[in-house]
Amino acid sequence: MAHEFEVVGSEILVESPILALRRDQVVMPGGSVASREIVEHFGAVAVVAVDTEGRVATVTQWRQSAGRRLIEVPAGLLDVADEAPLTAAQRELQEESGITAERWSLLVDMFTSPGFAEEAVRVYLAEGLSVGERPVSEDDEESEMALDFIPLDDALAMIMDGRIVNAIAVAGILAAARVIEGKASRRSPDVPFEIRRESLGRRRKAALGAGANLKQVPADD
Repeated sequence: MAHEFEVVGSEILVESPILALRRDQVVMPGGSVASREIVEHFGAVAVVAVDTEGRVATVTQWRQSAGRRLIEVPAGLLDVADEAPLTAAQRELQEESGITAERWSLLVDMFTSPGFAEEAVRVYLAEGLSVGERPVSEDDEESEMALDFIPLDDALAMIMDGRIVNAIAVAGILAAARVIEGKASRRSPDVPFEIRRESLGRRRKAALGAGANLKQVPADD
């Protein structure tokens, strides 16, 4: 029988607005107990928005951890208590690009760094686009975010030659190409997001209440 990796102890080491760091004590197959540091995360959504000309909407944004600007697809945290993933994706697409879409389908669910982080991301395909004004952002990384429409074939080439390196964009664009080429089916956007881990969200919601902005760190944390 497969070993059951039982957690026999756990403590929160760091609590910050968009993540927390937890240390678990986990029973290994030989019976020893090992420490595992886990980054707790709300989960996120991303959108591969493709227009009638077969172009993908991308945003270029500074990423401090990467130390460079990255070409990405619109995305955002699931940081509002009880907000449905599809609703969050529709909101993020409009906020980051000014785009709304008539048709939505599920592309992929993915863990981004399962060796140490709980982050799970749901990536949607959006079609039937209307482009409006992007809301004015505050003075942060998004204030200089650049929107571009890149032909799908060019976006695929940019993945293969290293110009698109954001993991979510890579997975989403590759999956969208399979669907658009007729090699995979469009899936319902309402499929349960079963791999999403909600350790951080549940703890914040318990402290802050339903509908809260979960990026608020409770005063007693």
